[in-house]
Amino acid sequence: MRRFLAIVVALAFVLSACSTGSDTRPTLSGDNGRRPTTSTTLPPYISLVAEARVLVVGIFDWPGASKPSRVLGNPWYVNDEKDKPVTQVFLVKQQVADWFEVYLPIRPNGTTGWIREQDVNITQTPYRIVVELGKHQITVYDAGDVFLQEAVAIGQPSTPTPPGTYYLRVLLQAPDPNTVYGPYAYPLSGHSDVLTSFNGGDGELGIHGNDDESVLGQSVTAGCVRMKNASITQLVPLLPLGTPVEIQA
Repeated sequence: MRRFLAIVVALAFVLSACSTGSDTRPTLSGDNGRRPTTSTTLPPYISLVAEARVLVVGIFDWPGASKPSRVLGNPWYVNDEKDKPVTQVFLVKQQVADWFEVYLPIRPNGTTGWIREQDVNITQTPYRIVVELGKHQITVYDAGDVFLQEAVAIGQPSTPTPPGTYYLRVLLQAPDPNTVYGPYAYPLSGHSDVLTSFNGGDGELGIHGNDDESVLGQSVTAGCVRMKNASITQLVPLLPLGTPVEIQA
């Protein structure tokens, strides 16, 4: 969630690509030196993210549509504060010719749209995050290998953490690390299915630290995922914006 965090933007990392976890992976084609000059099938642990390179990104209902059905500004602003700009990024679901189907950071969760290749830069990442709600467990993978695995706190029954495919949308750093949010937070592209607003924001989901490790392994949050402060601090230098997050029931 956005405004529920009394924190400020720390930095917007260089963006890397994301994955939906699907068995079918996008392919890359030549693009003026920005990408490989020959078509290449990505390894199963590599994901793609589209980073906006225009001020307004058109979202189309299908490849080749004559006009967008919606637009998203670039950058967007944390808490609508103009001193906190963040580059617009999208999780890539699939590619068709010079079009990308991407997950959108809007309601309802899982909404996708098509964007033009000319409007974005495409990069890659080997990282992905899996949160298993039934196990109260988070696993961070690096190129298919387990980098980190530990217990987390998730949403309580009245404000559950919704399963789905999301991605890291922004990194925030708390001015006071000794709060319920810990030192860092990664707001996600998804939203609570129960809370339409929270502390003035739109009820976005997030992964963040905590001020009480005794709650880890329990269902106690408003929908976010809490993890150890030391662990999320360890992830900050590694995970780029756009890293895929798969929340499983």
